[in-house]
Amino acid sequence: MVVVNWNRKELLRACLRSLACQQGVPFETIVVDNGSSDGSADMAEREFSARVVRNLENRGFCAANNQGIAASAGEFIALLNNDAEAEPGWLEALYTACARHPRTGMAASKIVVWEDPQRIDKVGHLMYPDGQNRGRGSGALDRGQYDREEEALWPDGCACLYRRAMLDQIGGFDEDFFAYGDDAELGLRARIAGWTCVYTPRAVVRHHRGSTLGKNSAHRLTLIERNRVLLALKLFPWSLLWLNPVFFAARIAAGIWASLRGSGDTTYFPGISGKLRMAGALLRGDCQALLLAPRMLRKRRQIARLRRLSASDVRRLILRHRLPLREAA
Repeated sequence: MVVVNWNRKELLRACLRSLACQQGVPFETIVVDNGSSDGSADMAEREFSARVVRNLENRGFCAANNQGIAASAGEFIALLNNDAEAEPGWLEALYTACARHPRTGMAASKIVVWEDPQRIDKVGHLMYPDGQNRGRGSGALDRGQYDREEEALWPDGCACLYRRAMLDQIGGFDEDFFAYGDDAELGLRARIAGWTCVYTPRAVVRHHRGSTLGKNSAHRLTLIERNRVLLALKLFPWSLLWLNPVFFAARIAAGIWASLRGSGDTTYFPGISGKLRMAGALLRGDCQALLLAPRMLRKRRQIARLRRLSASDVRRLILRHRLPLREAA
């Protein structure tokens, strides 16, 4: 059980308290602290006897999770964000769903909004064909429409379970991503290698949305845009990659239309100055992705050693779990 933390003492306390209530499977809690200055690492050791890996600086979500995975010894590794609280039985439900089939490498949780648990945060993920991904069901009222165990494209890294054999084969998180889109890259890489993902509604987690950087953070938007491009360069079949600018333009146009109607993510960047800040963040993300493009293309060639799905299989997989344009905007 790995929890990555950075200066969120009270959120971390609530997260670890929820883990203390888990039953049905034995587990060890490993907190990887990214150089916190609020005493949260000491609190985790003192109050919960957690095993703490201490970093001197913020190494990001990817590197910290890789540290926690390397420090763990179990056949399965669960991840839980420090801003999430698991319902009793969460870990057992993930384990039961994932252990059922040897090629199931990932299990996704039913993640609901902490402030309004009748509203879905995400139940697995969907992807728009330009590489932008979003939680399935995000923002919807929970009317029981996601109460069936079923296949998901991949789990959200906020609350999930990975099979160690899968990680041993394909590797852990790509640390070039730092944060955001990292779970999408790992999940799609696993699917390309022939592993599957199951979503189980019995594994319920309450999540404080956007508490790390905030929905109105330009830095967050830069990372999301950069990593969208990097993911596509590394993993997309060429038949989708060539069309990436077309899909991207369609999504931006839909976002502008949503903004004119006062909806969509652009509402977090109000006014002309906010829209200019948003555009600048996207441009910075694209420029950063351009600098990393040669490295991603080298990694793309390495993926061939893992491949069990053909390029056409990957295209069909992405389009079968396609994020609708309206939601992508």
